[in-house]
Amino acid sequence: MFQHQTVLGPQAVEALQIKPDGIYVDCTLGGGGHSALIAAQLGPKGWLIGSDQDLEAIHHARKRLAPFSARVSVIHGNFREIGTIVKDLGIEQVDGLLYDLGVSSPQLDQAERGFSYQHDAPLDMRMDQTQPFSAFDLVNSYSEEELADIFFRFGEERFSKRIARNIVQQRASAPIRTTGELAEIIKASIPAKARKHGPHPAKRTFQAIRIAVNDELQALSQSLEQGIPLLKKGGRVAVITFHSLEDRICKQFFKQQSDPCTCPPDLPHCVCGKTPVLKVVTKKPVVPDRHEVEQNPRARSAKLRVAEKV
Repeated sequence: MFQHQTVLGPQAVEALQIKPDGIYVDCTLGGGGHSALIAAQLGPKGWLIGSDQDLEAIHHARKRLAPFSARVSVIHGNFREIGTIVKDLGIEQVDGLLYDLGVSSPQLDQAERGFSYQHDAPLDMRMDQTQPFSAFDLVNSYSEEELADIFFRFGEERFSKRIARNIVQQRASAPIRTTGELAEIIKASIPAKARKHGPHPAKRTFQAIRIAVNDELQALSQSLEQGIPLLKKGGRVAVITFHSLEDRICKQFFKQQSDPCTCPPDLPHCVCGKTPVLKVVTKKPVVPDRHEVEQNPRARSAKLRVAEKV
């Protein structure tokens, strides 16, 4: 059953300041929760484009958005190609962009997708199941140095070298095929004292592998770079992140686009000629309130950042 609880839904949609005749892009359609909230505010001349790389999400989102089908287009595609997706529909500019990043609840809860360390399933973790490269390929083919680098950079795992070494030793006798096998290797690689506190010992490494398999951080940077030129003046972009790496990319991108001047600070006035493209709306990120976190514990790490085209 494909069930996904929308995180920061009203806050994100309110931040977009929906116009009934506007054009909006939900770059990460997922279960269609944010899109349904946007589409409900659109009039006959409004248009919502929703894209997702997960074919199962596309299937269920189409069902959820069926009441709004006259003003909604659902596209299978990676948000790193959002510029092409929008322009292929004959659209030059839009009024708003929405990103709801990270892994969805259905992806985590469906054991066969291989995202979760809480289910024993084939190592997969592909958000786009049409792509050939999976977590199995990464775990069983990358060098010890490459694995350690991925675990440290994308999972901020301090025992990354030890985990990588044990993975390489284990796969020398037989390939590592399941999430359960991998989770056990990770657990055995982390000292017992370090396992007593904090999240599940495999959480950071699984996150790192998922990010690498789906090239999530590079895709986000590319999508923002393509998306902002699509925005009309006064149009807004809202980004919901779920871990510090995504949030850092968004925060730094917004900062660079809102203050692009490269002149030395001692110059009396700007001579580089670079002018702001965005105005940051959220000086501090919007986070879920206690009630939302109680209803949906996976929302606890969510952060919403919003910027406006100037």
